[in-house]
Amino acid sequence: MLAERIKHLREQRPMTQVDLAKYLGVTRSGVSAWEMGISVPSTQYIVELAKFFNVSTDYLLGMEETASVSLQGLTEKDIQIVYSLIEHLRSKGANNEE
Repeated sequence: MLAERIKHLREQRPMTQVDLAKYLGVTRSGVSAWEMGISVPSTQYIVELAKFFNVSTDYLLGMEETASVSLQGLTEKDIQIVYSLIEHLRSKGANNEE
């Protein structure tokens, strides 16, 4: 689960394994090993990955099914727009299921 989530989040950016390795101060082969499930990042890097990708450590570790989004730094009006967009997308998805 952790391996897939790291790879998925990295690709969503989009960024390479080299880019992520440089940011974290590790080797590209280290990031590759994490993504292939050969090794597991230390607690320090799990926290760094969570901060970098703006997700919880629980999400990275597969304890939560959904990622969360930080609204820190947004105005109240911005937050209302985000909530409206979420509701619009949910209703659009529900309509497509019918």
